[in-house]
Amino acid sequence: MNVDLLREQSRQYYEAKLREHGPSPRGVDWNSQESQEVRFRQLARLFEDEAHATVLDYGCGFGALAAYLRSRGHQGVYAGFDVSPQMIEAGRRFLGAYSGCSLTADRATISPADYVVASGLFNVRMEASDAAWREYIVTVLEDMRRLSVRGFGFNVLTSHSDPERRRDYLYYADPVEWFEHCRRNYSRQVALLHDYGLFEFTVLVRL
Repeated sequence: MNVDLLREQSRQYYEAKLREHGPSPRGVDWNSQESQEVRFRQLARLFEDEAHATVLDYGCGFGALAAYLRSRGHQGVYAGFDVSPQMIEAGRRFLGAYSGCSLTADRATISPADYVVASGLFNVRMEASDAAWREYIVTVLEDMRRLSVRGFGFNVLTSHSDPERRRDYLYYADPVEWFEHCRRNYSRQVALLHDYGLFEFTVLVRL
């Protein structure tokens, strides 16, 4: 597995979406703002009663999560990291009016946060095999764990998706496999959410 190659493929894929659709849900490959916010709502359960928690958005795109959180009363520091400099540039314009928000494409500048979340980061595997993509996910989760003080969360397309709706370039995961991976390796306090109307699931890990 070549992590740098997989990240480069991901960067190119999402920058093409951004050029086509601009800083919008479709610009980060979501169907609609409504579905994007449903995903955000699941991840925000990690810190829903902690208005001042610091949040690191790993694979932040143009920072839509920050706008979602601010609109719902979150006041803590928001930091976004994305491998795409173009996404970061678009995000800095998008979040210009929001205080306490910063974005970077430089992994070396990231500091730990109370909570780390990743939305949609593990969906587009392109031509990578399922085995290689699983290794990639584990590598990223290890990094998220290192950066998280109190917990982290992520979502993945579910292997229980309707077969006719699947796409060859997307990764569909077994929810129980990733629940067990997190329970064995990170914490016994793990939640699996598979009940919010989308063809995906969310895992929340509390440390």
